[in-house]
Amino acid sequence: MGKKSEQFGENPQDATEGISRRGLIIGGSAAAAAAVLSGSAVASPATAVVGPIHTVDRPWHGSGDVGRLLVNGKIHTMDDSNTVVNAVRIVRDRIVDVGADAIRNGSPENRIDLGGRTVVPGLIESHSHFVSLANRPGYHVAEWELANNVSEVLAILAARRPDVPEGQFITAMGSGTSGMFAERRLPTLSEIDAVISDRPVFLYQSGFGPARVNTLGKQFFESVTNPVVTVAEDGSLAGANANAGLYHLRIRQTFADKRRSALDSMAFTAKVGLTSILDQVLPATAGATLDPSLLPPQPNDALFRLDHFRMYDAWLSLHGEGKAYVRLQMNFLHNQGFIPALGGLAQQLPELKDRLRNQFPFFGDDMLRTGGIGEWAAPFAAPTNADAYAVWFESQRLVAQAGWRNENAQGGSPTSAAAIEQVVATYEQMDQEFGIKELRWGLQHADFATPDHLERLKALNAAVSTSGFRWLGGVPRTDGLPVGPLFRQIHDSGIHMGLHEDGVHIAPHNPWFALHYATTGLNVSGQQINPGQQLTRQEALHAYTRGNAWYLNREDDLGSIEPGKFADLLVLDKDYFTIPDAEVRRILPVMTFVDGAIVHDTGVVRGSRDWSHDSDHVFDASWWQ
Repeated sequence: MGKKSEQFGENPQDATEGISRRGLIIGGSAAAAAAVLSGSAVASPATAVVGPIHTVDRPWHGSGDVGRLLVNGKIHTMDDSNTVVNAVRIVRDRIVDVGADAIRNGSPENRIDLGGRTVVPGLIESHSHFVSLANRPGYHVAEWELANNVSEVLAILAARRPDVPEGQFITAMGSGTSGMFAERRLPTLSEIDAVISDRPVFLYQSGFGPARVNTLGKQFFESVTNPVVTVAEDGSLAGANANAGLYHLRIRQTFADKRRSALDSMAFTAKVGLTSILDQVLPATAGATLDPSLLPPQPNDALFRLDHFRMYDAWLSLHGEGKAYVRLQMNFLHNQGFIPALGGLAQQLPELKDRLRNQFPFFGDDMLRTGGIGEWAAPFAAPTNADAYAVWFESQRLVAQAGWRNENAQGGSPTSAAAIEQVVATYEQMDQEFGIKELRWGLQHADFATPDHLERLKALNAAVSTSGFRWLGGVPRTDGLPVGPLFRQIHDSGIHMGLHEDGVHIAPHNPWFALHYATTGLNVSGQQINPGQQLTRQEALHAYTRGNAWYLNREDDLGSIEPGKFADLLVLDKDYFTIPDAEVRRILPVMTFVDGAIVHDTGVVRGSRDWSHDSDHVFDASWWQ
């Protein structure tokens, strides 16, 4: 955003240091990778391959062939026997030994004494809309989702202030609702001013708003036009004004701003213990590929809207330089339902058809790759909506015929699982016509899948990823029935089961919130909302590691601490297995390893930090611990 005097101007094209309008710079091999991974390349499958995407050595690998030896820990391997060992040896990106073998074969060089701390595999997220977090405008503060009350929100914002140049915005967006905070509200203008008066601040809750600003933020938004933004005296941006305010920040983002945002999103991800993410992308504007003028930011776009063909550019750029240090797998969500202007069914779904012709599923490397079709191939529709249903059903046929993995998202209710039945029955039809058992089709949420549904999905070699975010909006039902998901029923069916938090709009990014809910059934107010459906802590952790690894088609590489697998693991600040229930929500790693490298380090384990990313981004918020 540049200098203060420039930032408060109306024309973003006139500014320097980052107030370009929509310019996106990407060059060299990263551009080729972007074309294939984003789907913007129009080429035959034979010509779309660009070779290895990752061509630069990762500068954050520091131990070389000597490796690292971690000793004196309570290391929960999550192998088939749930073995707990006291040591693990890592050489470059792989685990090579555990237990006595690690101690016998290890070197005293690069030895780390864990001091009895608990170690678990890196957590894997099977349902996130992570690309939104990686594109946040301003100097974004994802840590606000860790706050319990308004006072802590303000402290987190204030901690960001020293790194923010004059005139640039401090922002905090998404991550659920203000119901997360004890006061059930956002900070007021005067409260924000009390801790940050010399930098503009913009807070935007959930995926739709509302928003709140401080005095400098209010002055900025009152100075812009096209569209104008109305700010109330208390700093609130209500209704369409929240998205209009977001628009004015987005059009002022430069490519350098987006790279910083992507790095900050990695830092927070490593901080909360996620080492791999399946990004379910964002729901696109249905007509955007028919009218490309709708692809760039629009004044009415909510936080969950981005240009589907450009939203990974910054991440791809960093990955091409070897600087991306969280594993990212990208699904392709298609949002075109029935569009009357296109004509009959044969003319519907043009974007999905182009995707299946020109894209590769599971293409990339161990740090960045594509996935399948998901969170959906077309908006779900029941048979009562004949045209929309025909398009949805045809989307399932197209994906099956192309031999791609496919997902649908259906939660159902305690009294109706009709939507889940529709999905399961359609999957069975697709298997009969094309054969999908080897494709590992999935069902997201599956809150009230019946035993019959689960058995039929198992027969199709399908998996479910269960919702761990109901704690935020759920309240006890008057009939006493569970809010869902039916974790115990789903787990006991024996189906491949994952667990997710569904960040970063309707819910936070932090996986420990989901683990707490799955094991307690308690909502944000401490009320029991999912009676009789709790998992043990071991079962919940299995879902977030081994279960999610299978869901990502990565069970051979990820999900447990075993020789031959990638060295993704967490050293925790608390013993997940023995602490009181309430403390599970407050767990954070003191050290996070990805690919054998330390990517988050509070300094607690060895008395000093060992983290080489400070030169690449400005904020890691280690103060929180």
